[in-house]
Amino acid sequence: MTIEQLVEVVNQDPRRGEDHATPLSKLRLDAIGLAVLAEQGMTGTTVPAAGQVVVLRRNANLSTGGSAADVTDEVHPDLAARAVDAARVVGLDIAGIDAVCVDVSRPLEEQHGVIVEVNAAPGLRMHLEPSAGKARPVGEAIINTMFPDGDNGRIPVATVTGTNGKTTTVRLISHIFRSQGLKVGMTCTDGIFLNDRRIDTGDCSGPKSARSVLLNPQVEAAVLETARGGILREGLGFDYCDAAVVTNIGEGDHLGLGGIDTAEQLAAVKRVIVENVAPNGFAVLNADDPMTVAMAPYCPGGVIFFARDGAHPLIVAHRSRGGRATFVQGDSVSRAEGAWEEVVATLSDIPLTQNGRIGFQVDNVLSALGAAWACRVPLDAIRSALSAFINDTKRAPARFNMIEFEGSTLIVDYGHNVDALIALVDAIGRIPHARRLVVYTAAGDRRDVDIIRQAEILGNAFDHVIIYEDKCTRGRADGEVVTLMRRGLTKSTRVTEIFETRGEFRAIEAGLRMLKTGDLILVQADQVPEAIGFIEQYIAGQREGSNHLPT
Repeated sequence: MTIEQLVEVVNQDPRRGEDHATPLSKLRLDAIGLAVLAEQGMTGTTVPAAGQVVVLRRNANLSTGGSAADVTDEVHPDLAARAVDAARVVGLDIAGIDAVCVDVSRPLEEQHGVIVEVNAAPGLRMHLEPSAGKARPVGEAIINTMFPDGDNGRIPVATVTGTNGKTTTVRLISHIFRSQGLKVGMTCTDGIFLNDRRIDTGDCSGPKSARSVLLNPQVEAAVLETARGGILREGLGFDYCDAAVVTNIGEGDHLGLGGIDTAEQLAAVKRVIVENVAPNGFAVLNADDPMTVAMAPYCPGGVIFFARDGAHPLIVAHRSRGGRATFVQGDSVSRAEGAWEEVVATLSDIPLTQNGRIGFQVDNVLSALGAAWACRVPLDAIRSALSAFINDTKRAPARFNMIEFEGSTLIVDYGHNVDALIALVDAIGRIPHARRLVVYTAAGDRRDVDIIRQAEILGNAFDHVIIYEDKCTRGRADGEVVTLMRRGLTKSTRVTEIFETRGEFRAIEAGLRMLKTGDLILVQADQVPEAIGFIEQYIAGQREGSNHLPT
């Protein structure tokens, strides 16, 4: 018979097909096959002698008609070890290793064998249905390696929403996850982060950013800030989470936008994250905020309430039913489940709280602790993270960053609504100072009543108020924001001087120039990175005795 006829006979084997759905592929006398025959002095019509070896390919791949014999039980341990080494060198957990050798029962080194290929997407059919030898359930082995018993293939997911404190809480939860050695994907209004590396900028608190983090194969835990706008536009970006933190609702923010006109409507939107807690997960809710508390019945999983007072009636009642809570007891942060109670850390060991005097930071710590507990983070990792987290301008920019400058105290924050201002005023009242100054502007997309109310709070809490307009007018006419703020300031009782200017950096410079020893100034940053950069350059220039101002 000719070589062509012999090929036809072999291809009649029902195990051979045209694609990868069959155990074997058909032999082909294509251009490559004919060229290999020509090297041997033959053509397709050549009639080989009995017992003569005819080569059709220089490889033995199944896809080109090769066959496979299982020799698993014969492989020498040293040869297997070399295969594992090859996979690890290129960072693969699952790989196909091609070795050229005479005898698989001997080490490669003894027979001058070599590994010639590491395949990141190996085929399985040669193992499932070998031409000879025992079939091996490699698919099952791969799945068991990737997903051990009890592993559902998911990573811990914590999400945070609310009116205030979201970004700091997200950053703190991320820091706690990282203390376990996990690679953390984090989204917030400052961007998307993979551990310390920022991989996207701008406000990334929406579902598109959440999906970006969850699709990243490097991410081992996800912490997602979830804003109302993204929920209204296209949902959450994830199916369910292990911890859903709602920091507060209070008087609300961004009201009058997107059909959300009341705090109650805002709470209904933000409640969506609670409704999407996993059955074995937890909602972490502020016991001091009635609209947040009202979300508890909507949670498919458990509820962890947090409050600064361990004797809070809701905390006491929740614990009496066996529920979980985080709270302050004396000078310590504690967690409890039913009658069981445990001290996590003293407030003096948590720099973020400044020994407990910054109340809203205590809330952020309690909510982050609840989220970490819900995600089963070990206590030692939580303690280590809480003691190491510092809200400076690099780690948590414009989140109550305190800077000492020539005997005065400078605080940089991003508070831009009524609840944030009330919390800031309370915190400032606990810091020793003489006069109080503030540099502030209101976002133009807030309602008139909200802008007026913010200005009234400022005027009742500060001696000197510097107001300005810049890039935050958001559709309002030139001068409209400061006009509304002046209306609010006229209702106030404490302010003795109002200074108005144009441009954020001019306003900051004016405030810093007014400082005297013992003063405290709050700078509400609008363009956060630029404002912080300006302040740092200004301070550096003053310390060097330079009159040159940053631009």
